[in-house]
Amino acid sequence: MSSLVRFLFSLAAAIAAASLLAASLRRRVQPPHLPDQLNPGPMAARNRSFVLWLHGLGDSGTANEPIRTFFSAPEFRLTKWAFPSAPNAPVSCNHGAVMPSWFDIHELPMSPGSPQDESGVLKAVENVHAMIDREVAAGIHPNNIFVCGFSQGGALTLASVLLYPKTLGGGAVFSGWVPFGSSVIERVSAEARKTPIMWSHGVADRVVSFEAGQAGPPFLQSAGMSCEFKAYPDLGHSIAREELVSLEGWIKARLKASQDKES
Repeated sequence: MSSLVRFLFSLAAAIAAASLLAASLRRRVQPPHLPDQLNPGPMAARNRSFVLWLHGLGDSGTANEPIRTFFSAPEFRLTKWAFPSAPNAPVSCNHGAVMPSWFDIHELPMSPGSPQDESGVLKAVENVHAMIDREVAAGIHPNNIFVCGFSQGGALTLASVLLYPKTLGGGAVFSGWVPFGSSVIERVSAEARKTPIMWSHGVADRVVSFEAGQAGPPFLQSAGMSCEFKAYPDLGHSIAREELVSLEGWIKARLKASQDKES
């Protein structure tokens, strides 16, 4: 037998011995079976609620993640958060420049009579609904799902909540607008009409005019929906700490009511 053949046989034997040793060790260190109360299944600590935050034009989901630090109440202990980023697309109001955008915006400042990209909005709504559906399929009740958004994300929030077929926990619009015409109202289901809406808008907003925000509650009223509208006199096109504190209390109250129904 040549030295090369002897070496190969020795190598194969060593590998086999190492495999047997590894298998033996794995059997020895196998964790003991714990009783159910000490070894909870995956459902024990599952998420009980879901908050989806939609950013504004040119922004990103990652940049908005610090918002969740405002929600430290116990009711949010089992809340799942999502901060998706819009796809890059050319935007008409910015001379076709490519940037993160949920749908096209034809002009800024936004006014009640500004033209809207309704087909783009409806396509973006489908994507938001897919995100919501995944959480519902994972076991989160629709009543514990909240969609929130700023500016363009606020407009998409409104559209997504109105057109979702089930009653959600709520929709929160910050400095947003109504992104489609009144013909959409006939598509709003009876269940969707029960979803509460919170709307906050700065009076000093020069990007999405305060008048564009004010057009929201009458539109929702015509759809048979309720809306809590709050104006912030000195606020421009941004989110104030006070708005987030209000949002925390608003969601917390609805989560508590939902939990009381379950118990």
